[in-house]
Amino acid sequence: MDLKSIQRRIENDGMIIGEDTAKKTSVFIPLIPDQDTWDLLLEVRSMNLKRQPGDVCFPGGRSEKIDNSLRGTAIRETCEELGVPEEAITVIGRMATCIATPDLFIYPFVGVIDADVPIRPNPDEVAEVFTIPLPWLMKQMPEKFPLSLSADPDQDFPFERIVSGKNYPFRSRKIIEPFYDYQGRTIWGLTARILEHFVSLINHRMFE
Repeated sequence: MDLKSIQRRIENDGMIIGEDTAKKTSVFIPLIPDQDTWDLLLEVRSMNLKRQPGDVCFPGGRSEKIDNSLRGTAIRETCEELGVPEEAITVIGRMATCIATPDLFIYPFVGVIDADVPIRPNPDEVAEVFTIPLPWLMKQMPEKFPLSLSADPDQDFPFERIVSGKNYPFRSRKIIEPFYDYQGRTIWGLTARILEHFVSLINHRMFE
């Protein structure tokens, strides 16, 4: 194989390493018309859920075989969690992929839920929903707090195959967690990161 052949195979790759085997989750950022502006809808997760009970989140969930696309996952999960028909949802675009962990990718979609459609949250998954005015969000700067993460190898990790063995100097990783507070509710974690990115896009485009 000559160098030109290698070049053709690698140029414009465009993939993210690990994406093909990672778990895939889609979320929907729902906008609801409110007179001449928009509200953004968020959920509070049911306290009966095993994972992240009581946290604030966007509608969404794991991609399933029945979904014809990641966009379809976002729509299906939103319909199931909010009790709205598919025809009440209009997807207007997809944002950047959020790499939650090396084996979990989140795909955020933005769209509109018709204002005249009643929202009936599924109590098994959603404790309540609330909205935040988009103009309010556009003026907010989230608080930022560092969080350090360290390696915790399993017992069968093959230390004998690496230099320094169990004394190998694994790097700790520090992430910055954004926090928003609105009327007694706290938005943090991956939801806050996606929200911050959404708001930054809106603000940036306004002043281009």
